[in-house]
Amino acid sequence: MSASAAGLCDFIDASPSPFHVCATVAARLTAAGFTELSEANRWPDEPGRYFIVRAGSLVAWNSDGADGPFRIVGAHTDSPNLRVKQHPDRVVAGWRVVALEPYGGAWLNSWLDRDLGISGRLSVHDGAGVEHLLVRIDDPILRVPQLAIHLAEDRKSLTLDPQRHVNAVWGAGADLKPFIDFVAERAGVTPTSVLAADLMTHDLTPSAVVGAAGDLLSAPRLDNQASCYAGTEALVAAEPRGFLPVLVVFDHEEVGSSSDHGAQSDLLGTVLERIVLAAGGTREDFLRRLPTSLLASADMAHATHPNYPERHEPSHLIEVNGGPVLKVHPNLRYATDGRTAAAFELACRQAGVGLQRYEHRADLPCGSTIGPLASARTGIPTVDVGAPQLAMHSARELMGARDVAAYSAAMEAFLSPKR
Repeated sequence: MSASAAGLCDFIDASPSPFHVCATVAARLTAAGFTELSEANRWPDEPGRYFIVRAGSLVAWNSDGADGPFRIVGAHTDSPNLRVKQHPDRVVAGWRVVALEPYGGAWLNSWLDRDLGISGRLSVHDGAGVEHLLVRIDDPILRVPQLAIHLAEDRKSLTLDPQRHVNAVWGAGADLKPFIDFVAERAGVTPTSVLAADLMTHDLTPSAVVGAAGDLLSAPRLDNQASCYAGTEALVAAEPRGFLPVLVVFDHEEVGSSSDHGAQSDLLGTVLERIVLAAGGTREDFLRRLPTSLLASADMAHATHPNYPERHEPSHLIEVNGGPVLKVHPNLRYATDGRTAAAFELACRQAGVGLQRYEHRADLPCGSTIGPLASARTGIPTVDVGAPQLAMHSARELMGARDVAAYSAAMEAFLSPKR
């Protein structure tokens, strides 16, 4: 199976939370012959296709016939959304309300008046120990209602308070259970066994190929599940040619990456070192590989917006279905430099896809990626790349349907370059 718009739609619809992204990637890797390893166990001496999962992050690699420098594609599993608070149950003016809070830079107005489900993870005590269970409710149980225009102070705009204005209604005076108990029962576990819950909302509208010519893709969480999907397909297809291909998908990029499994953690460096040690190498061997390795930080890019072209840097037109995007920022919000840009340009040429070059307007604050963080943490030269999209951080985003295959093809060539 090669990367496609339909494949990306299936991937996103199967992955409403970072935990589900890892499960979806793990299933794809397992089907392709990869074996899951435990970080707590000794790893096999023989080369092969392996992966590990740590909460909402995953690292996978193919060491079959490859003992040279690493070629790494990195992405992130999390997306901005509304997450359930620790004590979610409220009654306001007769409405049963679930207290929510924005995660990351969620574009709040886009979450109003949508049918929302619940997904995430429950930590459950089963009598023998603690088990962490995926949970997913795809029924339209939550809705964050918009204020009627007749009640607004300013009928042209409405400022949303993240504390007061993004809570969801889920009943009207009905005798409902506590919300966590409701979720537990839907997950098939006893409410009293639940020790903790990591729960978030997701839009229930399925992903779809759209547009009069079927050349656009509308979906939630394109930022950054499009990169997770394209990177996974690239790793499965990559043929090691002297380089050791690696895929890493981190959680918590949208909130700074500072967790035990974010891009600021030791996760990637530890796994890379253990790959070398398991093959009989030394720490010296590991350290010598890093300067000649390369990391492609794959995160979505801003397409030029037809309604706001003035918000973009002049002479830097970025088109959907125009191919992958090289992202450059002189103040290092992106990690790209001339060395790493050249490597990705060669990968695009090898893949036969176009390359677009993006710079952010100097008078606007620029977002960032895992690139600068992972590069500083590991010492691996890094290039920041993406696929163009509109409506980044909205509950629903838009990209070019043809860009999915081109994006993945460029990553595959990056992981297995021809010398």
